[in-house]
Order: sequence, then structure tokens, then C-alpha cells
Amino acid sequence: MILGIDVGGSTTKIVGLANDGKCVGMMQVEAKDQLTSAFGAFGKFTAEHGLGIGDIRQIVLTGLGASYLSAGMYGIPTKRVDEFLCIGLGGLKLAGLTDAIIVSAGTGTALVRANRRQITHLGGSGVGGGTLLKLAGRFAGATSFESLAELAQEGDLGAVDLRLGDISKEVFGNLSPDTTVSNFGNLKDGATSADIVRGLINMIFESMGMMATFAALGAGVGDIVLIGSLTVLGQAADVFKSLEKMYPIGFHIPEGAIFATAMGAALSEISI
Repeated sequence: MILGIDVGGSTTKIVGLANDGKCVGMMQVEAKDQLTSAFGAFGKFTAEHGLGIGDIRQIVLTGLGASYLSAGMYGIPTKRVDEFLCIGLGGLKLAGLTDAIIVSAGTGTALVRANRRQITHLGGSGVGGGTLLKLAGRFAGATSFESLAELAQEGDLGAVDLRLGDISKEVFGNLSPDTTVSNFGNLKDGATSADIVRGLINMIFESMGMMATFAALGAGVGDIVLIGSLTVLGQAADVFKSLEKMYPIGFHIPEGAIFATAMGAALSEISI
């Protein structure tokens, strides 16, 4: 058994692969600090799957919190792997693709070009889940992705965003009337908390989507895969469907997308 563990600030994702690469299970654990969440994830995963220390031949760590586990875990062979490599391997595996731009939407945003030959970090942005949670908390009182998703369903983008149909009756190329001209450029005095949250989510996903689209077009890549914690928000699919209508690119949000980096960590032991 190989365990891939993606250690974040307070959330740890863990994926177990059998020696033949078959996925045994995926799990997420939250705690107050990196060590607690990492060891908690290990303990919960092994307990639920009936595993002993001797059943695990390798632990592969990744993520910014992995540096807190330099001494390893329970005497099991443990190593740390580059996070961008894990993003690429995990994103391709879960999406069933061989060449794509992988967008890791976590606290911030990272872009990775991944194919069978190499995995390259292209860059990123400080706009991500951290941005969303703090702004939504300040302006709407929502402090979790679950509450954000629920609140956003009641929101109206027309109350916050300036869209093409608001300022022109003409058709511009392949742009639809609801194409965003300016995020929050039409913020109304009566906009509700739900409207603002919907606008924030839309702004962040549009920024991610366009950044990834430019990278894909420049590299001649036809697919973009979204992974990471923000994939739990259903509005991502809506934004990406609208981008697919404008550009010759396929957007993918694979099942288990929040576990992609942990999956890539485990896969690296098999692939390398």
C-alpha cells in the first residue's frame, strides 16, 4: 500500500493506492494545525480500511504543510514530492487525459501543464479560495465553502456584474449578452449578501478560467482540468460551460477533484 498525503494549512487529503495502482480510498480531515490533521488523516484512513503499519510500504507527502513532517510518520519510509508534479499527475489521472492544463484551485491558484513527457509549473495567481472566504466573510458573513455554495444559489449576477447586454444591443463575435464586461461593475445599492457571494464566486472562477484558457491556447492544448478545494462549488461548472462556448477548449472537473494532489503524490511512487 502507498499513501499519498497532501498536507495543507489545516486540511489534509489522503489517498491510498494498492501496489498495482488501484485506488483503495480517499479521505479528508480538518484540524487546527498541520501535524494534527496529517496524523489524524493517517489514523482515520488506516482504521477505516483495517490497515496496520506493516501494510504500508511508502508514504509520499506533498503540500505546503509537508515540511512539518520531516521526521516521517511511524517509522514508515516517507518522502516528500514536489507539489506541482503531484498536481499534474493527479489531475491527468482523475480526468483520464494525457495532455492538459491543470488548474489547482486552493487558497490561491496554480497552473500546471501536464502530459506524458513532462510536467511544468506555468505560474499562478493569489486569487483563489482564500480570497473568496475572506471577502465573503467580510461582506456577507459566510465563512465556509458549504455556506457559500448554498447562499450563492439565491444570488443574482445582474445585481452586481456589468454584462454585455447591459450596455449594447449589438452582437460581438461569439460573445453572448450575458458575457461579463466588468465584475462588480454594476453593483446595485440593493444587492443582497447572496448577490455579492454569487458575484465573488463568478469573478474568481472567471479569472481562473480565462488565465487557464490563455495558457491552453498559447500551448496548443485542448483541455483544462480544475482540481482543488474550490471544486466543491457548483458554480464552477456554469462558468466553464460559458467559456466552452467561446473557445475551442474542453473544461473538466473530475470526480474526486479535491483529492487530485494527494492522488498525484501516491502516483509519483508508481510513475517514477
